[in-house]
Amino acid sequence: MIQNTVTLSSEFKSQATRAILSIILFIFTYVVLVILALGLTALCVYGGIMLIITYPRLITILLGAGLASLGILVLIFMVKFVTKSHKADRSHLTEITKSDEPELFNMIQQIVDQVGTSFPKRVYLSGEVNASVFYDSSFWSMFFPVKKNLQIGLALINTLTLDELRGVLAHEFGHFSQRTMKVGSYAYNVNQVIYNMLYDNESYDGLIQSWASVSGYFVPFVQGALKIIMGIQWVLSKIYGVVNISYMGLSRQMEFHADEIAAHVTGYAPLRNALLRLELADYSYNTVLNYYGDKVGDKITSENLYKEQAYVMQFTASETQAPIVNGFPQVTLDEQKKFNKSRLVIKDQWASHPSTEERVERLEKTNIEVQTGPPRPAITILKDPEATQKRLTEKLFSVVQYAGPTVHQPFDVFMDSFQAEQVKNSFDKRFNGYYDRKNPIKFDLNKAKKEASVDVSALFADEKLDMVFTSNALQNDIETITQIATGAYPMKTFDYDGKKYKKADGFALVKELKLEQEQVDEAIKQNDMEIYTFFRQRESAAGSDRKLAGLYSDIFAYDEAGDERVKLYSELINATQFVSTTTPFDVIDMNFKAVKKLEDKMKAYLGEFLNDPQYTNEISTEMRETLEAYVEKDLIYFLNEQYLDSNLQKLFQAANYFYYLVSRAYFLRKKALVDYQAALLDK
Repeated sequence: MIQNTVTLSSEFKSQATRAILSIILFIFTYVVLVILALGLTALCVYGGIMLIITYPRLITILLGAGLASLGILVLIFMVKFVTKSHKADRSHLTEITKSDEPELFNMIQQIVDQVGTSFPKRVYLSGEVNASVFYDSSFWSMFFPVKKNLQIGLALINTLTLDELRGVLAHEFGHFSQRTMKVGSYAYNVNQVIYNMLYDNESYDGLIQSWASVSGYFVPFVQGALKIIMGIQWVLSKIYGVVNISYMGLSRQMEFHADEIAAHVTGYAPLRNALLRLELADYSYNTVLNYYGDKVGDKITSENLYKEQAYVMQFTASETQAPIVNGFPQVTLDEQKKFNKSRLVIKDQWASHPSTEERVERLEKTNIEVQTGPPRPAITILKDPEATQKRLTEKLFSVVQYAGPTVHQPFDVFMDSFQAEQVKNSFDKRFNGYYDRKNPIKFDLNKAKKEASVDVSALFADEKLDMVFTSNALQNDIETITQIATGAYPMKTFDYDGKKYKKADGFALVKELKLEQEQVDEAIKQNDMEIYTFFRQRESAAGSDRKLAGLYSDIFAYDEAGDERVKLYSELINATQFVSTTTPFDVIDMNFKAVKKLEDKMKAYLGEFLNDPQYTNEISTEMRETLEAYVEKDLIYFLNEQYLDSNLQKLFQAANYFYYLVSRAYFLRKKALVDYQAALLDK
């Protein structure tokens, strides 16, 4: 059996030991707290009884009951998690059996036999790009065995070869076989227990409030119980951090271990290829979902969303010039690294999974190769692939609320519409993605050179694109290191460009990086000026009018206006954060007065968008109706000491539309500029 041939790394053993020690720490702390709670309860009950016996009056009966309840409420808080269970939501899943999908079940059985583990209790198909092991858990599942279920996403099967799917499933069964899975399960359940006591207190709060409302004499004792509970929560919050970090560390090692088990089943290449393609598969799936999300008002649905997902994946691969092997795009690690110029290395101790890059590099180091059969799309393992795709598509759309009967959009209409949307929202490929990841940097048009010193291929060469990636990476690194230095990101040390830094060194490093970013941005600005000069020459040679300068001036002017509007959106969102927290009534009224001033500014801008003909095609019928109704009315958001949720929803929806229109307005200007430059190239 493969599980016996894969040895545990020293790091795996170390993380397992840490997880066990953190569990022991929790058990010890919890037992001490329970003993103290029992002692407090006994004292409170005894004191309450003695008070009633000594002074048998109505007031002493109430005070005695209140005193006894103080200890009982604390004890109930300490044990309330015992009755809490965590059932996985299965509403989006479709259970399948061996009679439904015999070939798939035979493959699962083969993997189970190879890995040396048990067959899942149930097998489900889901819609998304995912495969996972799940089970219902409770406090008692730490002591009794729990059968695990397997979930396989149809959007995953749809985008893999059969060997790649086998590798992904072998990874999941690698988790089934891990002896340390029980340690992980204990750590997970301990986390759930602490989480329940820290945050999942809705029903307990209801109990507290109900008891306090019985009599005013109970209120001081309820308040005393709450003070004690706050102290217990403070202790548990410290333990939660320790347990959670150790659990996440063990979880990452379990992923590496399961990957190695999968490599023994299929070789390292199938799982590596699957991991690298997952992001593209997920992007394609969500692109189709978003496409139909915009069609809800038109009551248009898909008959086979997965056929469209496959088309989008192939289309995107052709756009990015990714090679197609055996009918599937091949995504390489080098291609992914090309976009990431960051020199900051942070081991995220809170991440439950290693990065794709880490997993791929570990897999390749195994260098395990296994002879497999001829390439075959994984979707063909299903008995009737198209019928299954249509059935899950129908289930997916069934949860959407439509205003009336829906119609399926033909596949060829989807293709034409999708391609048209791509042309509408993308830039000419001759610019090498230069404008996909940056906006033109503002400069004085009058200070640009009179003659271009380089040709167009040099202006949009890969090294120019690298400058853009470098600037973006520096900006992200500066923000992250600033968070580390200020303590917002809890880390003592970090690595940058191969050198280890202490937290306190972050401020000095940020100064250096800002200077470096300024130099890179200046180089990008000079290139933008060269681009302007080049196309101005083209424009002059073509005998065109001086449209280019106007397009640049327009985009530079709107850049400042757009920033102001984005700032307004951020201020409005931040100003309404209080609605999600407990806030005194008088403060709520005062806050909404501040919101009203920001809202009036936003309404004025929205009016401009609605009345400007250049945005007619950008504003859908549903959006226009929503915004016109919002702009024309002065909505009330708080009345009779209650939030008016429907009006708040209208406010937030209008704010989101506003942000979309602000961003879209800039894009349209940028698109007009780039399209004009492309037209000059054609001339």
